[in-house]
Amino acid sequence: MTEDRHSPEQPQPIPSRTVDQIRPGESARLSRKLTLRDLELIAALAGGRAQVSADSGPAAWVGLMLSALVGGALPGLGSRIERAELRFDAALAVDETLELELRVETVDLARRAVVLICEGTGPLGAKVLEGRLHVIAPAKAMLPGPARDPGLIIEERGAKFHRLVAQAAKLPPLSIAVIHPVEANALAGAVAAARAGLISPIFVGPEARIRAAAKAAGIDISPWPLVATEHSDAAAEAGARMAHEGKVHALMKGSLHTDEFLRPVLRAEMNLRTARRLSHVFLMDVPGTDRPLFITDGAINIAPDLETKRDIVQNAIGMAHALGIARPRVAILSAVEMINPRIPSTLDAAALCKMAERGQITGGVLDGPLAFDNAVSTLAAEIKHIRSDVAGRADILLAPDLDAGNMMAKQLEYLANSEAAGVVLGARVPIVLTSRSDSAQSRLASCAVAALIHAHETGAAKGAPA
Repeated sequence: MTEDRHSPEQPQPIPSRTVDQIRPGESARLSRKLTLRDLELIAALAGGRAQVSADSGPAAWVGLMLSALVGGALPGLGSRIERAELRFDAALAVDETLELELRVETVDLARRAVVLICEGTGPLGAKVLEGRLHVIAPAKAMLPGPARDPGLIIEERGAKFHRLVAQAAKLPPLSIAVIHPVEANALAGAVAAARAGLISPIFVGPEARIRAAAKAAGIDISPWPLVATEHSDAAAEAGARMAHEGKVHALMKGSLHTDEFLRPVLRAEMNLRTARRLSHVFLMDVPGTDRPLFITDGAINIAPDLETKRDIVQNAIGMAHALGIARPRVAILSAVEMINPRIPSTLDAAALCKMAERGQITGGVLDGPLAFDNAVSTLAAEIKHIRSDVAGRADILLAPDLDAGNMMAKQLEYLANSEAAGVVLGARVPIVLTSRSDSAQSRLASCAVAALIHAHETGAAKGAPA
């Protein structure tokens, strides 16, 4: 059944009114619950730099609701608040509802001036706000334009990655073997990174399939070498051997499964492993935040024990250093903030924090257990009275297991308009590992991260050999 957008059941836009249409005693009301997301958006509107507290945030929100009622109802669109005489008697808490009323006290036709009595109440009728607004009504009635998507994105998707790519472009191109790139997105990401000056790729895999994918996608790969192999297993083997022999300084996953891609890397004769376990980091560019988020491990270690989690954390700290974060804040995630013997992730969190105190994990600041909200939101941490250098300001989020890490990253990507880059750490060369469904932009950012890691570990600089 097709919806009739002009049927009588559909609410129609209400035009604003001019001053001669307004009468003393008229009123407008608004009822709205204060949510944590509301307060976080206020901080985001300030550029992500403002620290919105549990006291100042609700007052700012009440002011926004007041402006919304003036501009949306009385007098309506085109109105201008000339002066406010307001007193805030109490603050709302998160999840409490504001009942706001505006009532016309006087109307001055000559000046188009309207005086509105303001009253705002909270739970059990407690007075939140009272006073007067002096408003200039519009000179002519105005009709709202068409409704728009109510979603609010403060920053362009991928904006932080653009800066990351610009930083990596100052380095010498990173020599990298792109393994089995037989689909258009795998080729497009590598070629985009090469054209941006981030990498110098060598394509490894079945030649006919690679060239066919490039032709179908309209991608010219002729400027770069191609090492022909029979199938994906052989491509992964050839790429690992090239890294072992120093012919490339990084590896990049193309159109093959992760276990097939990494299997040769783990073999002892390739000498690509280090003393640490391999682990994966999703680097997330989340719009509206003031920093990228490192989520680990959501791709390799399924149910890591305490020793493995130590390596995962240390790997992520090293990556943060390579990206210019001198002392990254690490939140060890669980479902709760208190240590509970029945929840193993809380015990691991306590042990990891103690290991950091004793120098077994270095270069970062650890705290946990922390629930996700307390790790990323200063307001949530304040409301729950959690005070630490990490709570609300985490750079690195250590997931309790692969399921949690993978779901967290994919939810941010697909529901929060975030961009994701992916790398594997703990090997002798950085390894770009993204999903086969990831965009070329994601692969470009991942190559930038790999280039920065390689430069950090080798001291490479512009003009020096990679």
